[in-house]
Amino acid sequence: MFLNIRDMEVRPLVFDLSYSPGEIDFLDEGLSQTGDLRVEGRADWLGSVEEVRVRGWIRVDMSGPCERCLEAAPLQVDRKFDLFYRPAGSTPEAGEVALKEGEVEIGFYEGDGLDLTEILREQVLLALPMQRLCRTDCRGLCPVCGADRNRQSCSCVTEIADERWAALRDFAAR
Repeated sequence: MFLNIRDMEVRPLVFDLSYSPGEIDFLDEGLSQTGDLRVEGRADWLGSVEEVRVRGWIRVDMSGPCERCLEAAPLQVDRKFDLFYRPAGSTPEAGEVALKEGEVEIGFYEGDGLDLTEILREQVLLALPMQRLCRTDCRGLCPVCGADRNRQSCSCVTEIADERWAALRDFAAR
């Protein structure tokens, strides 16, 4: 959905949409949308400050590889958002600019408006955890044989040897 500035000048744009898996590209091959993405909200033109305010609620079920064992990790996004956008040409082109409080949360747009799917992609990616785990007690893969430690145990011995400390290790052995 395209949020056109001219339409917002007349009245706020209210949206209540559903996106099926595959309609939004999340730019991560391992990340997949497992259910419909639901979004409700509105976009307002704030003419006095020449900004667009987009606020609403987003909910989607996602899946991505677990960081420890590479199995599918279910991820759920259910959050509200409240965003502000200014025209891209509204800031100085070069040099340093002092930001006022709250200005770091302002995005920019070019042309006649904003693409809602870009906003949704950004919100989903920001809501996902930095470390995706299939479960909190995931034991991961064995670094020696590659066995999934959640499914089977292995008898591999992992000895971490840092040769930089060899002299001290030899000294302690005397």
